[in-house]
Amino acid sequence: MTGKNAKTSAHEKTGAHEKTWAYEDFVEGASLDLGTKLVSAAEIVEFAQEFDAQPMHLDEAAGRASILGGLAASGWHTCAMFMRMLCDAFLLDSTSQGAPGVDQVRWKRPVLAGDILSGSTTVLAKRLSRSKPQLGLVTLRSELFNQRGEGVFELENTVMFLARDAAQGRS
Repeated sequence: MTGKNAKTSAHEKTGAHEKTWAYEDFVEGASLDLGTKLVSAAEIVEFAQEFDAQPMHLDEAAGRASILGGLAASGWHTCAMFMRMLCDAFLLDSTSQGAPGVDQVRWKRPVLAGDILSGSTTVLAKRLSRSKPQLGLVTLRSELFNQRGEGVFELENTVMFLARDAAQGRS
């Protein structure tokens, strides 16, 4: 499994609207590529102005003067960029029903203006819900790295995916 182009199925060839990724398609130990994302100074400032207006997220000089070493994305901005990468890689083409929460998130290094993020998501575990057997629970560990290969972000959580038959309206 390597992201949105990892599977070619009959419905993709015919143009049907069935989602590519259902519960059954996640394999323990498999990794999905999240692609890359260039982080611009403008988007760091724009996010910070709206949601996390600390000086190191708003001003290059303030960022350099801080322990972060430059204009740095808010950790919450890093989470938002990760979510966009996850959506683009496979989530929007899946039977995802959301997540009950996040077990862990770590901001390991600053994400600075000009960084190029890349990442992957690894399937740690999966199981069908006991109370809703049409719903699968998939535990994922996701990581983002900068262009130097340094880890900048880690997240673990469980995502709920419909089983293929349930997604197609069959029980």
